[in-house]
Amino acid sequence: MNRLSRRAGFTLIEILIVVVILGLLATIVIPKFGSSREKAFLTSMKADLRNLVTQQEAFMADSGRYASSFPTTMWRTTTGVNLLSITTTADGWSAAVGHSSTTKTCVIFVGSSSLPPATKEGVPTCTP
Repeated sequence: MNRLSRRAGFTLIEILIVVVILGLLATIVIPKFGSSREKAFLTSMKADLRNLVTQQEAFMADSGRYASSFPTTMWRTTTGVNLLSITTTADGWSAAVGHSSTTKTCVIFVGSSSLPPATKEGVPTCTP
C-alpha cells in the first residue's frame, strides 16, 4: 500500500456539511432559548407578587391595615426583579414589579380598585 491511501481525516466537504447542520440547529434552538428566558423572568415576577399577597395578608391580620412598603427582613424581591410600587387603597392595595432583563411588568391588586392589565383580584398579570 502506498502512503496516501492510509491517511486518516475529514474532507473539506464533510466538515462543511457538519458546519451547515450545526448552523441549522442553532437557528432553531437560539430563539426558543430566548423565549424560555422571558418566561422565566415573568414567572419570577409573578412568584414575587404571590409572595407579596401572603405578606400583605399577614400584615393585615397583625395591624388591621395593608402596608405600602416592607423592610427586606419581611419581604424582598428575587434577584433582578424590581418593585415599582405598592399603593394602598380604601379597601385593598395594588402592586407592580418589573425585571431588569425585560421591558414587561407584572401587576396585582386586592380589593375593588383594579390595576390594568390585572382583571382578577389576587391574580398576577403581566403586560403582553
